[in-house]
Amino acid sequence: MRSSEPVTGLILSGGGARAAYQVGVLAAIAQLLPVGAANPFPVIVGTSAGAINAVSLASGAMDFRLAVERLTAFWQGFRSHLVLRSDWPGVIHQASRFFRHSLLGMGAKVPVALLNSSPLRDLLSDRLHLSGISQAIAEKHLHAVAVTAFGYESGQAVTFYQGVRSIDAWLRHRRIGVPTQLSVEHLLASSAIPLLFAPVKIDSEYFGDGAVRQSAPISPALHLGASRVLVVGVSGNPRGVDPENPLQRSYTGQQPSLAQIGGHMLNSTFIDSLESDIELLQRLNQFGHLLPESTPKRELGLAPVEVLVIAPSQPIDEIAARHRHELPAALRLFLRGPGATKTSGAGVLSYLLFEAGYCSELIELGRRDALAKREELCRFLGIAQPVVVA
Repeated sequence: MRSSEPVTGLILSGGGARAAYQVGVLAAIAQLLPVGAANPFPVIVGTSAGAINAVSLASGAMDFRLAVERLTAFWQGFRSHLVLRSDWPGVIHQASRFFRHSLLGMGAKVPVALLNSSPLRDLLSDRLHLSGISQAIAEKHLHAVAVTAFGYESGQAVTFYQGVRSIDAWLRHRRIGVPTQLSVEHLLASSAIPLLFAPVKIDSEYFGDGAVRQSAPISPALHLGASRVLVVGVSGNPRGVDPENPLQRSYTGQQPSLAQIGGHMLNSTFIDSLESDIELLQRLNQFGHLLPESTPKRELGLAPVEVLVIAPSQPIDEIAARHRHELPAALRLFLRGPGATKTSGAGVLSYLLFEAGYCSELIELGRRDALAKREELCRFLGIAQPVVVA
């Protein structure tokens, strides 16, 4: 890969079930690309549930359109029991275990969380074929793929990457890059939302969701060689905010529920850092354009990085609230107490609603939002004449 050629990176952020939105965006891109087109993203980076999408896409990089079709079918067929124990015995046992061990300090010292996500391990082991990554790299359909997880002891955001040998590992403040052969364990670690899902041990350290303390979500893609990035976010328009009058808001004056508080904490983890990093990168680009042409921008870390962002045009928590009836009865009862099944607390629900109706609506929203930016996408990816399959 010549350094003079732009290298396009794809960044898929985290967010539990919200990551279904990313699949719709990818489906739209597959429609815009000519039939038989190569993988348009030499660098693919994912965090949390976005890591699952990233690795699935990378393992099928030999045939981008087919990889997206498989990923779409994967999400459209989701049910909660495929990701976590949603039956009455499973929910009750895990809740009591969490109470005894984590709150009272009783029982065996094992990683315990509010939800039992052990079914997800079996699902990923059965559906993902990670050997395709090595083949895609060997045949130059892929430069690198990476997933980020958070080390609970080290406090580091660790980006585990698999790519060409010329990529150097990196060390920055609380974030490092480590070359490795990616496995299901890395995906489980990256998607282990704190307190909700149990941390996963890799080598000698336990890891959790990569969005935790990931201060620079775009940085791994740049370290892996990307010179421009497509960012697919999972945030939506804030409820109650009029885009034309953003300062005019309506308030109920009610105390926040536990789920409402938890929803804001999850949003802070999964969304705020990414949006802040995008804003910082755009400001650095503007600053770089103001410097004289003779300035060695690359040496100063100010080489321009083109960024295209696609994010939900509708509030995802409102979509989740409409689909709350799809939850299994045990999970619905478990989440009702904290207020997650109410509209005000649907932020938490939007991360945990692994059901076909909800995921399918997010996929369709992602497809529409991406096609609404058809001209920008075609220019960004170098597609001369878009071909949209009805």
